[in-house]
Amino acid sequence: MTADLDTASSGKQESAAQRVSGGRVPPPGISFRDRLSRWDFKYSPYLYVAPFFIIFGIVGLFPLLYTAYVSLFDWELIEDSPSFVGLENYVLLFSDPQFWRTLVNTVSIFLLSSIPQIIIAILLAAMLNTRLRGPTGWRVGILMPYVASLVALGIIFANLFGPKFGLVNGILETFGLERIDWQANRFASHVAIAVMVNWRWTGYNALIVLAAMHAIPKELYEAAIVDGAGAIRRFFSITLPLLRPTLIFVVVTSTIGGLQIFTEPKLFDAMPGSNNGGSTNQFQTITLYMYQSAFEDQDFGYASAIAWALFVIIILVALINFALTRRLASTGEEQ
Repeated sequence: MTADLDTASSGKQESAAQRVSGGRVPPPGISFRDRLSRWDFKYSPYLYVAPFFIIFGIVGLFPLLYTAYVSLFDWELIEDSPSFVGLENYVLLFSDPQFWRTLVNTVSIFLLSSIPQIIIAILLAAMLNTRLRGPTGWRVGILMPYVASLVALGIIFANLFGPKFGLVNGILETFGLERIDWQANRFASHVAIAVMVNWRWTGYNALIVLAAMHAIPKELYEAAIVDGAGAIRRFFSITLPLLRPTLIFVVVTSTIGGLQIFTEPKLFDAMPGSNNGGSTNQFQTITLYMYQSAFEDQDFGYASAIAWALFVIIILVALINFALTRRLASTGEEQ
């Protein structure tokens, strides 16, 4: 009887010790090598990802926060002591008609480029998904515009859409149509810049969609063929519904890139040394306006306010796309 009481008492003491140590009783005599192995397993993943967050904090997060700080000042380029103005730069920005004009230009170029770009990318991916000879060559071929120098592409397209000797106007005259001043006309300049953007990014997006097509199980297509579904019916009933997450990703990235468009309209301007997006700012985007405010007008505070307004616009569009992604994903799960 006494032995049983001693055993129960020792068991209670042991369970209490386990509760104090979180239910884990370390075995006696753990060597330093074993502890080092445990530390490596526990902490090494954080060390592997730490360089990314350190670099992001230096070149990404810090400039972002510092830009927000600068936007609260009347900060001239050569001024030693900028004066604090609070939200005055934002008040001036939202009452600035040029800002709203550049916003309309940016959205117009974005819609003219992204919608045809995604449609053509899906069609190209569907064609590349068929049995072609030398598929690697075709895939590399549609990616070549993305690899090419953007400055070279800008110069080439600026000459193709030249107002006097451009190849596009030559083709229009061949069919009896009038020449178009692609740089002076506001809508025509948006179309020309959108063509330049589509030429560069369509092949890149097509390869992303193609990779998603390869991930679709072949059994679904085989079952549809047995049921008598044709190629077009299989594309709209199987391929497109299963491509929804990938298409949402492409739309999100195209939205972010389209709202930040800078190089294409800058290179499209025929006036030497001009960064204003045309003689009457007919294709000036938000980023070009920000560049003009910072380096031509030398008003860093106002340019920083423009940058943060663009950042908020991109965040709002990203949230809308995120909501659409969740809705489409939940619809797919219910089906």
